[in-house]
Amino acid sequence: MRTFLTRIKNYLSLVRFGHTVFAMPFALIGFSLAVSQSEYSFSLRLFLLIILCMIFARNAAMGFNRIADNRFDALNPRTKNREIPKGLISPRAASIFVIINAVLFIVTTAFINRLTLFLSPVALIIILGYSLTKRYTALCHFILGLGLSLAPIGAYISVTGSFAVLPVIYSIIVLTWSGGFDIIYSLQDDEFDRSQELRSMPSALGLKGALTISIIVHFVTFCLVAAAGYLGNGGIFFWVGALLFASLLIYQHAIVKHDDLSRVNLAFGTTNGIASLIFAFFVILDLYLRHH
Repeated sequence: MRTFLTRIKNYLSLVRFGHTVFAMPFALIGFSLAVSQSEYSFSLRLFLLIILCMIFARNAAMGFNRIADNRFDALNPRTKNREIPKGLISPRAASIFVIINAVLFIVTTAFINRLTLFLSPVALIIILGYSLTKRYTALCHFILGLGLSLAPIGAYISVTGSFAVLPVIYSIIVLTWSGGFDIIYSLQDDEFDRSQELRSMPSALGLKGALTISIIVHFVTFCLVAAAGYLGNGGIFFWVGALLFASLLIYQHAIVKHDDLSRVNLAFGTTNGIASLIFAFFVILDLYLRHH
């Protein structure tokens, strides 16, 4: 029993399960945008299918990332104790894990609607393909953002079977927000990336330049949040959430400097996780109160 629990713990660590806090709340926003419309209603079955899709897709993406980066993770002092380099999970076992989750993702989309099934391979190509982009382009942070940005529009399509402007805006919010904080996270690997000829904003522009790009991108994020509030006729709770979200964006840039990276993990994980949860809570609360 202890061995089984240890294996579960290792796999949860492999995929950094706690980091689902980044995209999952935005999937709930997309779902709430759809069911707040008069022609749709809340479905527990559909809600659970969307949650499962998020879990399976993220497991596949993170597992593939760890397999693809195994050689680099083993060389990098920061990542050498990850599960595959340390031998806690074999590359073969990780590959089986990725395949199982990818298949479960596609199967789950088939229980939602035809469009989600049709788009599921495209989603997998994006979220798995991200892991290879650092070898070729400093824009890799935004490919990661593109993968995470599928959450709100995917959830919306799951309910409605169609696209709409507002959930697309929320998807672009996720793209710019996560792309910006991934740049912050990558600051700590600047020297290693250069030594291995890996591409990133810090390795291309230096720490100062990368931080500047992150600030600009997060300013665009807030402009998009304001646009979502305006187009979605956001009420007082939406704007409270938007203000708190913006405050946490500013905070993470206040605590990370090019010559002081000691609080990168606080900015990357804790601050953005809290920002996502708070923003989603207030957006969903605003939608509920305005439509009930």
